[in-house]
This record gives sequence, structure tokens and C-alpha cells, in this order.
Amino acid sequence: MKRHQHHEWFTIIPGPAGALARNEPLWITLILFGWLIGLSHASDDWPVWRGPTRDGIAPTGQHPPIHWDEATHVLWKTKIPGRGNSSPIIVGDQIFLTTSQASDQTQSVVSIDRKTGKRLWQTTICQGDLSPKIHRNNTHASPTIAATGNRLFACFWNNNRVELAALDHDGKIIWKKTAGQFISRYPYGYGASPCLYKDMVIVSSECEKLGSMAAFDQADGSEIWRTPRNQGTGYSSPIVHHVAGRDQLLISGSSRVTSYDPRNGKEIWSVPGPWEVTCGTMVFHENIVFANGGFPRGSTIAVKADSSGKVVWSNPVKSYEQSMLAYKGYIYAVSDNGVGYCWNALTGEEMWKQRLAGPVSASPILAGDNIYITTERGKTFVFRADPQRCELVAENQLGDSCFASLTIVNDRIYIRVGFQRDGKTQQWLYCLAR
Repeated sequence: MKRHQHHEWFTIIPGPAGALARNEPLWITLILFGWLIGLSHASDDWPVWRGPTRDGIAPTGQHPPIHWDEATHVLWKTKIPGRGNSSPIIVGDQIFLTTSQASDQTQSVVSIDRKTGKRLWQTTICQGDLSPKIHRNNTHASPTIAATGNRLFACFWNNNRVELAALDHDGKIIWKKTAGQFISRYPYGYGASPCLYKDMVIVSSECEKLGSMAAFDQADGSEIWRTPRNQGTGYSSPIVHHVAGRDQLLISGSSRVTSYDPRNGKEIWSVPGPWEVTCGTMVFHENIVFANGGFPRGSTIAVKADSSGKVVWSNPVKSYEQSMLAYKGYIYAVSDNGVGYCWNALTGEEMWKQRLAGPVSASPILAGDNIYITTERGKTFVFRADPQRCELVAENQLGDSCFASLTIVNDRIYIRVGFQRDGKTQQWLYCLAR
């Protein structure tokens, strides 16, 4: 394990008042900046993949910016070492990301100060054995961290194994173990984020022959249960939702949509799916769950979660990489090629579709009544969550690339983007606010 303290590579951007431009003393700007940032509270956290409610919907009462660029609404930005596609996780005064660096073959967890953007520490979890065979859009640090008030849980694919590490918020490794084997016939890498349930952390290692999904005790890493997931390769993250009267651990892939009991890993129900491989995380509305996939053919499917096995509706829309949004009785999705859709959650009726831009890998995030979706080329579209029509509110360009989903909390947007220079990508994390 290596830990590094960092105090460089961050930039505080003066706000609209432009105190620095008026040659005011630096301390006045810092006082104003601190007042703008405010204090962190548990209700302002974004602790797991897809946010505190695990559905891509930001806490209520959010008023994040809808317009931005390199010079507008940027509170701070900080350089991220290496590359990763994981989304920012926020607990208390810290932001947590994973990253990988090809130069020294490391996979690490990075902590960033939420108020200033200063890098606090970096802890190496794995070193060496990074597979050279990986999709050009993927990285060796794509799963998003899952966090509690005192622990971080990070997954990395290393030497054909999924390594799971628990750290405290100071960057110290509490325990580390192999969660499962991941040996796929597809040279695309790995991407499933860990899922938290009660005192467990659940990790999917879905692949042919040796694939599985397993739960571990958060305190000491001891294995609680393991269930086979070995009918094919899967990249989807498992998620727990309370649906149809019970907690269900939901995951799609290997030509099926499946529900497990998160307490013991036993299958509750399973329904055939129209695709072999999926990447998106499932969402739900009332007693219906929704899954999407894209290989070898694209499809979106709605299934009753009451063990009846009933497929409520399906369509051929390919939203392969990203997840969907379920909001107020409607499903919002963006296809891989950048077409936005709205469907009635109960019937599957298409309410509208609208060409935005593509390709898209990041998942949509909803804040207030606006949906934010970012393309692989760094353009974020903001449109109303309105089932009657697609009302485009804004288009914002930042960076040259973006594969991580946005984090929106406490009226601020955290976005991980890349800039290409001389054939190399340098990633930055931006904090945006009105």
C-alpha cells in the first residue's frame, strides 16, 4: 500500500463577483468562497453509484447550474492522476474517486477536499498485472466506490480477479480480498460497481465458468454468501430496491433479468431477456422493474417483480452502456447514439423521442425537474423531465471526453472530464455551482 499527501494541482476559480479581478485581497475572496461552499451534512452526501436513493435522482430541493463552460459557474477544478470512469462519491467533506495509472501499473483510491478541490490523499490498492486487453473507452478504474459514514469499498479488476478493498476515510486499508474471478471471452475489461445492503457489500463478477455474485461483511470482509453468475459475461452493477413488497437484489445479464434475496443470495425470480450482455443498472416503478441491454441486439424490457414472470412491455431501443431514469410514472432513457426517449412506465407507450447527440456512455441524472445527460465528447444536455414533450433547456461543453456520470448534490455538480493534448488524456474533476 502507498499513501501520498497532495497539496497541488487544484485551482480555485473566482466567482462572478470577480474579487481577484478587482485586486481585492486574497483573504476576502477565500472568506466569500467558504461562505458559498457552506457546510457538509449527511443529507448532502452522494455515497453510492446512482446516488442516495440508488436511482439517479438527486435529493429534492436542488438548484444546480443549468449553464456552464470552462469560465462559467466553476467553483474549482482539480487534476486527477491517471484515468478512470468512476463517478464522484461524496461523504462529509470528502470526494472519493478511483483511478489507474499505466505508467506505474497502479489502481488507486483518491480523496479530494469537497470545499477546495485540494487532493488530500491517494492510496494504491493494486499494482501490476493490468491487462492490456480492454475496451478503448473503458479504464482499469471504472467501478464507482460505495461509501458509508466511516468506510469506503472499492473494486478493481486485476490479474483476472475482482479485488475488493475496504478503507477508512483517511485512506488506510482495513481489509482487502479477492471478491471473484473475472475471465471473459470479451476483451473489454470490467465495470460493475459494488452495492451496499445492511452490513454487507455485494460484488458481481459475472463471467463464463467461474462467475459469481457474492456478499461480504463490511467490518472484516468475511464472505456471507455467494451465488453463481456464470452463464455469460455481464457488466451491470447489482442494485437493491424495495419493490413488490420486499427488498430485491436486481441485476440483468446473461440473457435474463433476475431478482435475488439480498440477505442470502437465493434467487427469487428470473425472466428471459432479449440480450446476452448488459451494462446498465436496473430501475423500478411501483411493482415493475426495467432493464436495458445492447449485445448482440438492443432492447429495453419491463418486468413485473412479483414472481409472476410477466413481461409488461419491451421495445428495441438500445441503451447499452447507460442506465435509465424512472420518475413520476415515466421512464427516461438515452440510446447509445444519443436519442432521448420517454415512455409510460406502466404501458411502454412512447411519449416522445428527440435527437440529442452521441455517443453516450454516462447515465442520466435528475435534479429538480431537469435531466442531465453527458455525451462521450463532453457535451451535457439539460432537458425537462416532462412526459408531454422534450424541452431542451441547455447544452454545455466541458472537456473533450466524459464517461463518468455526474454527481449532483447540495446545489453543485461534480463532473469528471478529460482533455486531450498530444494524443494523451488528462482528466479533471470540476465543481460547478450557480
